[in-house]
Amino acid sequence: MKYRVTHTTEFIYESRVAICYNEARLIPRQLPNQSVRSSVIQTDPVPADRYQRLDYFGNRTEYFSIVEPHDKMTVTAISVVDVKPSFFGDRQSQMDWQSARQWLVDTNVPESHLVVQYRLDSPMVKVDEQLAEYARPSFVSGRTLGEAVNELMERIFKDFKYDPEFSSIATPLKDVLKHRSGVCQDFAHLAIGCLRSQGLAARYVSGYIETDPPPGKPRMVGADASHAWFSVFHPELGWLDFDPTNNQVPGERHVTVAWGRDFSDVTPLKGVAYGGGEHQLKVSVDVLALEGRGGNKGPA
Repeated sequence: MKYRVTHTTEFIYESRVAICYNEARLIPRQLPNQSVRSSVIQTDPVPADRYQRLDYFGNRTEYFSIVEPHDKMTVTAISVVDVKPSFFGDRQSQMDWQSARQWLVDTNVPESHLVVQYRLDSPMVKVDEQLAEYARPSFVSGRTLGEAVNELMERIFKDFKYDPEFSSIATPLKDVLKHRSGVCQDFAHLAIGCLRSQGLAARYVSGYIETDPPPGKPRMVGADASHAWFSVFHPELGWLDFDPTNNQVPGERHVTVAWGRDFSDVTPLKGVAYGGGEHQLKVSVDVLALEGRGGNKGPA
């Protein structure tokens, strides 16, 4: 599938901002199954300086500063991306989840520290007994890692209600677990916490998913949204993606932008502004298929 992804963020300030410094993670990653044909980040007002680099996790990050006074800032990222199905063949691996956990403890592979860090608590995902208790029914002795994680994904999909009015970025996981409600970010964090509670390595993935309009309705430009899912590390197969919001393994309709320990590592746009007071935030995302068709669409 070939997509054009347009992600527009608009800040409207109560009073003038004198100067601001920002970083954006809005450009999709280059991956074996994903090729970025073109990408550009447009900013209004025009930045005084800007540069790109890869952050610690390998995400493409753009830094920019605006030094002229302004009462509104608009940042638009436009990318054209080719996405192919990812065949990880987990059903052919018979490694059980306990062996996978032990591998993380015993391995002497030099690069293993890059994986082991995803077993630890992170700013937005703290392991506790409630998460471990919710995870246990999926992680019975002898079950393969793929089967265990797939069942966990299915349970989150069935047990939790997608409710954009319930949570915010700051909603604690214990509240999500208690009320059985949240959004894709919450469900990804929940799964990550459950996996880490079992001693496994899991990371947060941000991106987009192509969605269908309601039956009988025209496609609405800008009506899509950022999406999130999670990955678990499999010692034999590498990182495997799962989307608990849609109860599916991400495929050619998922566009990967960034990954990290949790949302705080991959925030699409953040920064520091001097002045401005209160502000309004408006976000518009459009995922347009330019060519190719296949797979299953799902809600973002």
